[in-house]
Amino acid sequence: MDTIASLFSFITTPVSWVIVQFHKVYGAVFGPDTGWAWGLSIVSLVILIRICLIPLFVKQIKATRAMQTLQPEMKKIQERYKNDKQRQSEEMMKLYKETGTNPLSSCLPILAQSPFFFALYHVLNAIANNDTIGSINQSLLDSAQKAHIFGAPLAAKFTDSSSDVAALDASLTTVRIVTAVMIVMMSASQFYTQRQLMTKNVDTTVKTPFMQQQKMLMYVFPVMFAVFGINFPVGVLVYWLTTNVWTMGQQMYVIHNNPTPGSKAQAAYLERLTKHVTNHGKTRSRGEKAIVKAIVAKGRDRNEFERKFINALSKTGLVAQADGTVVKGEAQAAAETEDGTPATGGTPKRQQPKRQSKSQRQSGGASGAPKAADEPTSLTKSDEPEDAKPAAPAKKQPGGNTRSKAQSGQRKGPQRPKSPSKK
Repeated sequence: MDTIASLFSFITTPVSWVIVQFHKVYGAVFGPDTGWAWGLSIVSLVILIRICLIPLFVKQIKATRAMQTLQPEMKKIQERYKNDKQRQSEEMMKLYKETGTNPLSSCLPILAQSPFFFALYHVLNAIANNDTIGSINQSLLDSAQKAHIFGAPLAAKFTDSSSDVAALDASLTTVRIVTAVMIVMMSASQFYTQRQLMTKNVDTTVKTPFMQQQKMLMYVFPVMFAVFGINFPVGVLVYWLTTNVWTMGQQMYVIHNNPTPGSKAQAAYLERLTKHVTNHGKTRSRGEKAIVKAIVAKGRDRNEFERKFINALSKTGLVAQADGTVVKGEAQAAAETEDGTPATGGTPKRQQPKRQSKSQRQSGGASGAPKAADEPTSLTKSDEPEDAKPAAPAKKQPGGNTRSKAQSGQRKGPQRPKSPSKK
């Protein structure tokens, strides 16, 4: 064991012990000297580590979203103190302290994995150098050296010489093909993970330098994995490929069920949530209630997708409550009977009066009481001849002209005198 590994034996010893315990289980099924037994032991080590890191992953999500929320304020500080870097840093630290955010929180899972990655690298390196380390004794060392994954030894690297690979009872061509395929898969999984984060789970309403940095990292990280991957043993490549696939699946789950506000993923999620709530009339899980509660609490600060969600509920007669539940609005409740079944016809319409026939109008209506015989109606003719009626006195018109009644096309009442025509 080299000096560096001996200094970090406090972490290499637990890692080697966990691998040995998993090897006992898988060795009983596949055989102790097979690549399946040792490969699955490494995969199980990764899964165990990532399960333990789930609380840190949740904290990373919260820290990342808090940083995205602060991007507009950070941009204002940078523009205000662009010529004073010291004052800019002071204002940034003050902003972090007031909001309770920490930029390093987003790096916690990577930092927490680093010791385990370092320990596994030294365990596999010791196997390649035929050295015992931690809980791996000589018999386990001989078994690990015999283990091959698709024809490549666990401790073999892409840069090994043909003599080094021959000592591990393998072919150099096989080792390079297997390691190259694993490096490509490792880089591709890293690129896809970062790409789905940028294209689906980033607030598109805020354009900040943080987004440009993330886009740059989307291309830088895969290149880094490809460059450094040629110096990693096959066992380490298995470890890193497994953790990349885990990260990708974990992130897909978060994007699908708890997307970033203002992102395309949130638009798709709220569309699915709208269909479910309108069909069932309620939220179905604690996560959905938490998201509805956050949307209601925002009030006027809701983004476009959240306003569409609230409006869609209102159109169906539903109202989102402050506790995250969804209830029926007053208009919807009024349209239902006491037993909960929808009332037929919905809201009662205004009844239009029936049109009466001419005979009904003359006789006072079909259902109404008949009018008295001496009561004149507007539709019955008077027996008195028109000539017997006293004529109304003609009103004098300005200018001395009098007319008995208005001619057609003229207004009734006093008329303005026409000006005399000029001859």
